[in-house]
Amino acid sequence: MEYYVGLDVSLRSCALCIVDSKGTIILERELGCDVDEITRCLKGFAHPIVRIGFEAGTMSQHLFYGLTNDGFDVACMEARQVSAALSAMRNKTDKNDARGIAQILRTGWFSPVHMKSREAHDIRALLSCRKALLNKTIDLANEVRGLLKIFGLRLPKTVQHGSFDDLVRPLIAADEVLSQAMLPLLDARVAIYKNYLALDRRVKRAARNDDVCLRMMTVPGVGPIAALTFKAAIDDPARFKSSRTVGAHFGLTPRRYQSGEHDNPGRISRAGDRDVRATLYAAANSLLMRTMAGSQIKSWGMRLMRTKGRRRAVVAVARKLAVLLHRMWTDGTEFRPEKVEGVA
Repeated sequence: MEYYVGLDVSLRSCALCIVDSKGTIILERELGCDVDEITRCLKGFAHPIVRIGFEAGTMSQHLFYGLTNDGFDVACMEARQVSAALSAMRNKTDKNDARGIAQILRTGWFSPVHMKSREAHDIRALLSCRKALLNKTIDLANEVRGLLKIFGLRLPKTVQHGSFDDLVRPLIAADEVLSQAMLPLLDARVAIYKNYLALDRRVKRAARNDDVCLRMMTVPGVGPIAALTFKAAIDDPARFKSSRTVGAHFGLTPRRYQSGEHDNPGRISRAGDRDVRATLYAAANSLLMRTMAGSQIKSWGMRLMRTKGRRRAVVAVARKLAVLLHRMWTDGTEFRPEKVEGVA
């Protein structure tokens, strides 16, 4: 008899359910969300465990590698698919969710999620912190702009981040009340901006020291941020059987509804990593609107822009970039602006 374990994981606790190959519930427990505690419970079970499963979430990385190192076969399931399957249950509780996850694992009706390496998570943390600091810098600058408008002081529409403090501080210093209220806000913004610049330099240095990123950056419109974001999201290029599936993985392909005589393509699915999708969109927009150098992909995008409009053309080029970057990484080839004659 084979036995499967379903875990419904939350931040501090998890519900555990063990079922056999016929779907009969053998054991249920409420445990702390700790690898050692889960391992002790499973090793105390009288029969060998075939597989452990749980849906993707914030604790997935910790549990996956912890339980794998303890000798278990672990599957992390795609969260939307698990949610759709569990929605058929009448009552939603942690115990019922663990039962449902165990049954899904037993039947094999799930899509496994790739667990990224520590290196990929390190890069993502660096990029996320850089983005957060930039957003806070912009938020504080907008707050200052809004407060100054009340007193009739209007700043230029566009002010560079580096020159914002030099422009605003003299205006505030001339008024004692404004100085007391807003100088701490400016000081906080300057401190955040300096830390942002330090992280930005670190990100660009990481891209320059990475051979894969350097090769990706030969593509027009793709800079250090886009290259690092794409590399961290893919992590292992071999997990995609075809480069054509990368665009769909990041939600850049249209949805499709087909039933009987109806077959309606919709908008892009927006599945997968939102940051990667936004980064690819920005790179495609830069390629079409800012890059001066000609290339086959730019010519194709400009033709599409004239027939389908700018937004659709940028999305299509972003999808092409995802395929192109993955193929360059897989093959170890350089970007060629023009198509090579005689090659299919």
